[in-house]
Amino acid sequence: MRLWFLLIVGVAGVTTLLSLGNWQVQRLAWKQDLLARIETEISAAPVSLTQATTPAFTRYAPVEITGQFGAGHIRMLASRKTTGAVHRIIRPFEAEGYGRILVDTGWAPAARAVNTVPQTPVTLIGNLDAPNEADSYTPAPDIDGNLWFARDVPAMADTLSTVPIMVVLRDAPEMDLGVTPWPVDTAGISNDHLQYAITWFSLAAIWGAMTAYFLLRHRRSPR
Repeated sequence: MRLWFLLIVGVAGVTTLLSLGNWQVQRLAWKQDLLARIETEISAAPVSLTQATTPAFTRYAPVEITGQFGAGHIRMLASRKTTGAVHRIIRPFEAEGYGRILVDTGWAPAARAVNTVPQTPVTLIGNLDAPNEADSYTPAPDIDGNLWFARDVPAMADTLSTVPIMVVLRDAPEMDLGVTPWPVDTAGISNDHLQYAITWFSLAAIWGAMTAYFLLRHRRSPR
């Protein structure tokens, strides 16, 4: 009776763990396809801001906007692996035919002074984004010191008197903004399904080995 119990528990455990591993393999294929589609969308030919937001906001949509930068900017503390602490520089931009929006122009070393940008017409190419980086652990922005710790589009729009729409520059424009573009990509979208699959399959192998060990031990034990 005990032998059958060990066998049933062992088979049930291995079957369950293998099923979880297979499910993660399926999720991996789905996520890879999703990331490939997003990458294709990001690098597509740009459209107008109106097209990208009508009838609904299309995140990652490539857009081309013409207009001029307004006065003021926001500095947001960020980090790059090869550089360390940097500042994202976010500016208001008066887009022709749409209105005043936010433009994430890119990054600059934290110690560098922010460039004064001439308020002359310029054409920009970038991608719509709706980053939601703030959480319960994010410090509140230092409004007086003009230092933010996460991109909070509605709050930044309120501070710079724009609509809550953000365009992240894809390429540097002809105008010198004193920053390096930090374009939208899929690096921030998690894809841990392969690691999860390996974990479940490893647990299945361990469970199966332990079941075989106990079954053999039970058979060899004196009656």
